[in-house]
Amino acid sequence: MKLLKQFFFLGLTLVLMSSCAKIFYSPDANSLATKQKIIAIVPPSVSIAASKKITAEAMIEQQKTESVNFQKEIYSWLLKRKMQGKMIQEIQELETTNAKLKKAGYPETPLTTEELCEVLGVDGIMTSTFGLSKPMSEGAAIAIAVLFGAGAATNEVHASLSISDCSAKKLIWNYDHKFSGGVGSNPARLVDGLMRNASKRMPYIIQ
Repeated sequence: MKLLKQFFFLGLTLVLMSSCAKIFYSPDANSLATKQKIIAIVPPSVSIAASKKITAEAMIEQQKTESVNFQKEIYSWLLKRKMQGKMIQEIQELETTNAKLKKAGYPETPLTTEELCEVLGVDGIMTSTFGLSKPMSEGAAIAIAVLFGAGAATNEVHASLSISDCSAKKLIWNYDHKFSGGVGSNPARLVDGLMRNASKRMPYIIQ
């Protein structure tokens, strides 16, 4: 039992995979980002690996739920940095962002970056995609650790974050990375690990 508890808490730590992140940074990203007064976080596009145990309808609902969860966690993470004085831009409240997008028929009706800017009435937008897969259950991961003394990832995530400037009407920054989470992984821990690494080159964060 003691070993089980130790593994559980160790598993809460996000484990980055060995592959390096791909980063696009426009030469004028910093100057454009500095001029932005208010930004919006668009609900992430989430895809989850198909499972025989989950119906197509249930999978769609799960993806919508995870989109809401990831959006909230990104918002909370950036808001915390703003409170710490590491960010000067205001962040549009999620209620406002989502209400405006719903009124415009998004995401059922696809919108270009320029159209998203107009609908949301902001200076910059952050979009993101999350591809999730669960190669084994958490129960199986714990069992393997207890029997063989080795950890196993319960979540593999391919995440991409992008920042676009509304005045210049273009992408100014993108961070693309694959990583994995251990036992107990949830959107909060996954986003925290992702944002901590991405923020090292994110034009919104003051280093």
